[in-house]
Order: sequence, then structure tokens, then C-alpha cells
Amino acid sequence: MTDYYRPIVCNALPMPDGALPLAGGPLWFTHAMRHVRGAEPVHVAVQEIPQDWQDRLSAPRAAMAGLTFDRPHIMGILNVTPDSFSDGGSHNGAAQALTHARQMASDGATIIDVGGESTRPGAITVPPEAEIARIEPVIRAIAHEVTLPISIDTRKSSVAEAAFAVGAKIVNDVSGFTYDPMLGQYCADQNLPVCVMHTQGEPETMHLDPHYDDVLLDVYDFLETQVQSLEAMGIMRSKIIVDPGIGFGKTIDHNLTVLHGMALFHGLGCPVLIGASRKGFIGKISGANPASARMPGSVSVALAAVAQGMQIVRVHDVAETAQAISIWQAISQGAYYDA
Repeated sequence: MTDYYRPIVCNALPMPDGALPLAGGPLWFTHAMRHVRGAEPVHVAVQEIPQDWQDRLSAPRAAMAGLTFDRPHIMGILNVTPDSFSDGGSHNGAAQALTHARQMASDGATIIDVGGESTRPGAITVPPEAEIARIEPVIRAIAHEVTLPISIDTRKSSVAEAAFAVGAKIVNDVSGFTYDPMLGQYCADQNLPVCVMHTQGEPETMHLDPHYDDVLLDVYDFLETQVQSLEAMGIMRSKIIVDPGIGFGKTIDHNLTVLHGMALFHGLGCPVLIGASRKGFIGKISGANPASARMPGSVSVALAAVAQGMQIVRVHDVAETAQAISIWQAISQGAYYDA
């Protein structure tokens, strides 16, 4: 029977003797919750955590695409689709998209994530040719004027190839590299960093009655399996970001369970991305509708993620998220360091 260890993350300074740093950063832990399928989690001291888990939980995450993970990063969302759930049609065309990318960079984003296919619940698959036509001029324009790394949000190898040719540096696949069997090998051949996300089902149907035996552990196992598969293709674990896929094939209770236990994913030994911005569960809890009204709830999720050591938050509202994180960091560290 497999045991899983979720660190109980602390931020008080100084770090006490015997504590382990979380992913090589300023957060730390002296205890964890041990999860076993079919049983309640058990509180354990750090000395009871097996060495392989200790190593993955505590080791610094390697730099990738010019990013170091000694601080949290904001991935700014740039949808160039007519039908995205929150901002569909707002940034169609290279000129509009470039203006928005510039603004996000100024507001504090450190990654720009460009997507040409909506993967909201109920969305229909876009042909690769149409997706390329949307993203190619946008990525080319951004890469010439904005110095931040660009990630391409796609499930398709042909789209990733077109994006890489004009300046994308990271491939972000919401299917977890299960949709297109050629995509993982293409990324390995090009030595590209990747983000592997968990989802259950296809966008067209993923919102229809999703089921899990244990959602937190099922998501962990999926990500571990996919990371191992990508490693077998030639992508080093140090070039892989993991994303538990908030809102993808999950009910509101599933989303909350995953977010409550998200520190578990540090056990994969990869940077962790949380993308909950403006998602439906925020509207259900807060009553904030339409999606564009969910900025405060989205910032709350981002702060909860950063407090648990998540290395990347993917957001629409960059300026508000960056301000909230900077103040949280200053308070938690008891000091302000002017960069």
C-alpha cells in the first residue's frame, strides 16, 4: 500500500532546527500528513517521512526557461480565442494581444501563456490550422517586444511546433500529454520545458458527473505517471511543471479538496502551478458573476497557493495578484526588500 506525505507548510522566521526547507525556498516544514487510501490522514514528524519523499519535498527546483523558483511566479493568461469562458474575444489579433501582453509584463507577470483553443467545460475542439492561425502572429509579435518567456497552451504537436518556431519557450498541455501522442516526443526532441496538467475527460464532457476514488491521491498518481512517461521520452523531471487542473473534470468539492491538500504535489519534485483564476467554483462560493467579477476570489486562491509554496499561479488579474503577493511576502518575512 502506497503512503503519500503532505508537508504542513510554515512561513515563520527563523526556520527552526530540524525543519526541512520546502522546495529549497523560504517556507519550511517539521511535520506532514501521511495519506493512505481508505484511511484518515495521520500526523507525522519529519523524521518519519521516508528519505526519497524528504528529498523531493525539500530539494530546490531547477531553473527553466530563464525562470528561477526562489520566489513565486505569475503566469499571465492571454487567450486569443473568441469563446474563452472569461475573456473570449477581448484579445483577438496580434495588436490587441501585444498590448495586453505588455500590460501584464508591466503589472508583474513573469510568464505569458498564449492559448488559441478554449478548453472551458463544454468547449468544442478547434482544428490545428485554426489554432495556429490564432497564436502564430501573436507569439511572434510578443517575442519581438516582450522579454518574458512565452508558454503555448495547446494539446497539439503541430501547434506547439508553430509556436516554438516564432518564440514560445514552454509547452503547457491541459490534457497532461494524453491527447496527442506526438507532443511529448516533440518537446523532448526540442529540449523544451513542459507543464503537465491533470484533467478527467475531454473539455466537451469533463463537467458531466466526474468521479474519483480519492481525488487528491488520484490526481497525484496521474501526474506522477505522466511525469515518468515524459522522463522516458527524454524530458528531465527538472524541466517539468505539474498542475493539478483546478476546474478540469472536477466538482466544487473536488476542487476544494485538491486546493486544501495542494502541498502534497511538492512530492513530485517539480514546480507546481495552480490555475484557478475566475473559475466557476469561485462564482458558486461567492456568488460573483459573470466570470470577470471574480477577481477578489481569484486573488484569494493565488495567495493560498503561494502560502503553500506553489511556484506559479496562472491568472487573468495580474496587477491585483502581484500586489497581493508582494504584501503577503513582506508581512510573512517581516521586511521589505526593494528590488
